[in-house]
Amino acid sequence: MIIENTIEQASQTLRSHNILSHELDAQILLSDIMGVKREYLITNDQMIVSKKIIDKYNSAIERRIKREPIAYIIGKKEFWSKDFIVNKSTLVPRPETELLIYKIINFYKKKKVNILDIGTGSGCILITLLKELVKARGIGIDISSKAIKTAKINASNFDLNSRVEFKVFDINKFIIGKYDLIVSNPPYIPSKDIKNLSKDIINFEPRNALDGGYDGLDLIKKVIYKSNGLIKKKGVLAIEIGNRQYQKVSNILKSQGYREMSKEYDYKRNVRCIISTKLKFV
Repeated sequence: MIIENTIEQASQTLRSHNILSHELDAQILLSDIMGVKREYLITNDQMIVSKKIIDKYNSAIERRIKREPIAYIIGKKEFWSKDFIVNKSTLVPRPETELLIYKIINFYKKKKVNILDIGTGSGCILITLLKELVKARGIGIDISSKAIKTAKINASNFDLNSRVEFKVFDINKFIIGKYDLIVSNPPYIPSKDIKNLSKDIINFEPRNALDGGYDGLDLIKKVIYKSNGLIKKKGVLAIEIGNRQYQKVSNILKSQGYREMSKEYDYKRNVRCIISTKLKFV
């Protein structure tokens, strides 16, 4: 079978299972298995696909039918125009999280900073910051040993072992160092809302990286309170939050001696990130 027909058949199969991104998914999976760019599939659409490739492709399509995220099937996800290894122990990086990166890079460009990433997952936030801020050093912590193992692999792939450490730690027990910058994308989805998420998320992504407790603020509060003992005066806390959480989180930050520097909106005009500076200790 030629490439064009192979993709069309797979796309229709995915479409029949109500997968909206059926054509894109079909292209991504085949390009990954063949080890080529998606553009190659278009310009070589009459090329015959080997049976070995077809067998691997059909297996990947079956996994996607079961709503397994594309990122887990191919084992990577693009973030900040770079590919990060991901798996079921880590969240799939979202474009919204890149909002956190833009502001921080502009603020700290050419500065020597010490960074702590709380709940690092795949390490994509910290690694991206270190690639952009060449004088920075950082530590990423996560309660999941499998996530930390993945983050270490990503750090090695980006030649950052000399500037970053990844450690298995519960934030409640972490007391190492003082930081110019603390970043976090904590779980922020209210427990009652987990059931409303897509099957791609519910059935495959780690629940402990999604569930923020009763109102979604349990881990956000913990990050803010714990940061009091880890952040330098005039240090910066950059945190990602969920929908309709801005006012409550803003009030908590103020009560803990932080002044808001900026808030970043996603494409739906929800406040997705709050960046604050520590003015006083309470």
